[in-house]
Amino acid sequence: MNLSKYNNKHFNRGRPKIWEFFWLITQTIFINSWIPGSWIRIQILKFFGAKIGNNVVMKPNIRIKFPWRLEINDNVWIGESVWIDNIAKVKIDKNVCISQGVFLCTGNHNYTSKNFNLIFKEIIISEQVWIGANATLAPGTYIEKGVVVTLGSIVSGNLKKWSIYSGFPARRIKRRNLIK
Repeated sequence: MNLSKYNNKHFNRGRPKIWEFFWLITQTIFINSWIPGSWIRIQILKFFGAKIGNNVVMKPNIRIKFPWRLEINDNVWIGESVWIDNIAKVKIDKNVCISQGVFLCTGNHNYTSKNFNLIFKEIIISEQVWIGANATLAPGTYIEKGVVVTLGSIVSGNLKKWSIYSGFPARRIKRRNLIK
């Protein structure tokens, strides 16, 4: 590859650079901080364009690249030190738990291109999903209803509903059965 030829001018950041500058300062002080409670984080994220439902819990030290590309439904828990690197849209449906240290990555580079072109694809997490601590979701991941991703797994592609996925790369290990 030849990084001197790298060009990502085709990428639209979604907001003016001054808006992004104010977001980075605000995120450092209030979102990616030790400050307890969810209310202030949620209000700031909404101000910067995130769509956030009711009864959302956001723990300290969360990093979010572009709040204007984030959609979170009702009854979602986001654990400490979660990093949502969303240069593309991230949509999280209702009743989802994203445990501490999870990394959601919507961008990568084309390693087959001599110019190392930027690639970006959205991540969608359906309802009743649990993402275990320190798991990583790759660009273009779609997680269907009721999936569990175990601790430290690396996920890409489409995860089929009501299944448990584990490993590097994550593979379906069994069906998820709920006790009623």
